[in-house]
Amino acid sequence: MRSVMPLRAGTFTDVPTTFSPSAAGAAPGPDSDSAASGGRPDSSATPRATRSPASSSGSPVRAVAALATSALLASPLLAGTAYALPHDGRQPPKAPVPPAKMSQVGGDRLGLPGVQVQPKAGAPKLPGPEEITARSWIVSDAESGQVLAAKNPHWQLAPASTLKMLFADTVLPKFPKTKKYTVKSADLAGMGAGSSLVGIKENLTYTVHDLWLGVFLRSGNDAVHTLSAMNGGTAATVKEMQQRAKELSATDTHVITPDGYDAPGQVSSAYDLSLFARAGLRNADFREYCSTASAQFPGDEGKDGKRATFGIQNTNRLLSGDYDIKPYPGIAGVKNGSTTNAGSTFTGVAQHGDRKLLVTVMNPEKKVHNEAYKEAAKLFDWGFAADGKVDPVGNLVDAKGANGDSGAKDDQRAQAELDSAGGTGSALTVAGIAGGALVLLAAVAIAVRRRRVLAAARRGGSEEPVDTGDSGGSRGHRRK
Repeated sequence: MRSVMPLRAGTFTDVPTTFSPSAAGAAPGPDSDSAASGGRPDSSATPRATRSPASSSGSPVRAVAALATSALLASPLLAGTAYALPHDGRQPPKAPVPPAKMSQVGGDRLGLPGVQVQPKAGAPKLPGPEEITARSWIVSDAESGQVLAAKNPHWQLAPASTLKMLFADTVLPKFPKTKKYTVKSADLAGMGAGSSLVGIKENLTYTVHDLWLGVFLRSGNDAVHTLSAMNGGTAATVKEMQQRAKELSATDTHVITPDGYDAPGQVSSAYDLSLFARAGLRNADFREYCSTASAQFPGDEGKDGKRATFGIQNTNRLLSGDYDIKPYPGIAGVKNGSTTNAGSTFTGVAQHGDRKLLVTVMNPEKKVHNEAYKEAAKLFDWGFAADGKVDPVGNLVDAKGANGDSGAKDDQRAQAELDSAGGTGSALTVAGIAGGALVLLAAVAIAVRRRRVLAAARRGGSEEPVDTGDSGGSRGHRRK
């Protein structure tokens, strides 16, 4: 497994191109993440869930036409791109404009439309609109949360598979990476046509580590659905994701699908996606998965009972590179996405020296191969050059109820869930300290009123530590 060196642990305080983009809430379209935002597919491309062309037509002529269309879409020139309807001679629709008023979470200026930046003397010039065409973007300090510059960061747009960061924030802490699971056919039901896949098969067994590599490297919706099944089902997982978004103050996000596949009403924002990345990067496993450039994934079992493997490569092109773009220096994740409705979306984290930046871009207007990565790289360049030369225009807020230390809360949350699933660690130590405090309190109280103390001790003896930050507790792998 080849991994780009992740950011140092403990440093975070909380941490397809489409030819006819539509506003959020339009009809669903193919999920194209595995082809990395359009263009030539890489050698590790995997199958996608598709409908049979012949089965969708009632006539031979339509069947032939459908097969021809499928062949065209499967060609290297169009692999990974969302299909376009034939031009009917009408004027193309006007590009949507951001709302005049958006959320002000993180600062008043972040709710205003247009570019927000506060340069000081000697600050580098921010790339202009001809270079950064994304409808929404944000550059922030990954540690302090200060927003250095942004454009429409609270504009609610379709997120594509960058929403998988929220999925990981929600589900990843709940299962030890060594846990094994045998996939059932029902686990893979309900995936949208055109979904990006890592190649999971029913009746085969995978470790949780395998499944998360499938999520982060190949953006595999089959891996997401398998982990959702382990978590109690898709509906339960979506509900938990929405609760987790609320905990993180991600008020622009509305979750319909756990994998980010296009669905009417499913939206997020560049601001919220940065919150998800910052929270996830506090988790060592999250950092490992999102910084892994390539790995071996389990395949079929041979006649000798041995399991074959095949190589998979991360579709984040600032991490793995492509024929027209090199890996970005200091890149360490996190997640890309691409669908018909969302266009291309990307959130990345990179480090130069002691400076760690988060950049999120959503739906570049310029429909060029790897455009989202190219624009993100330009924003990274500007952000590192602007170190100490701009005043922040806002900040990434900490999780609710964190009392100024949302990182500690997330660590406790993750540990409590692992402990309840059979792990051991600091949560047990915390419980022991809490128990000692109760004994001391009881000793003091005995001198005042023995009967009340005994009753209180009986009540305290049956209690277990619970994580009130979760909607449904933290008992085992299923919280609902």
